[in-house]
Amino acid sequence: MLKGFRDFIARGNVIDLAVAVVIGAAFTTIVNAIVSGIVNPLIALIFQAETLDQALVFQVPTLTGGETTFSFGLVIGAIINFLAVAVVVYFAFVMPMNKLKERQEAKARAAALAAGVVEPEVPLSETELLIQIRDLLAEQSSGASGTHGSHSA
Repeated sequence: MLKGFRDFIARGNVIDLAVAVVIGAAFTTIVNAIVSGIVNPLIALIFQAETLDQALVFQVPTLTGGETTFSFGLVIGAIINFLAVAVVVYFAFVMPMNKLKERQEAKARAAALAAGVVEPEVPLSETELLIQIRDLLAEQSSGASGTHGSHSA
């Protein structure tokens, strides 16, 4: 039973998930600092409110005689917060990891080429491609018409 648990924990997925949660918590702190240190003062300049929670707030009478509050600023603040997290995650993690994977794949391809395991991919020139198309069309037309005609290249 302990061996199964150890194997489960040792799998890359669990470790990756744990790292993601820790980094996500750290990013939350950074994003909150950006929002409170930069975004909220900008909002105070524009909307004369300390935070987006207090900006774009509308009181609307209800059918029962009370009032309800629509806080569009709160929604805009959540969107800004999400976009800030997405931008930081993309530029700090996704883009560098993609570049790293591309480099690793290129090195693996180069090593395979050097070992003679894989042939290099050489794109066909336009002329070579047209010659192949011509030959395929010639084969198709000679196959469809039987042995009546012959095409010369």
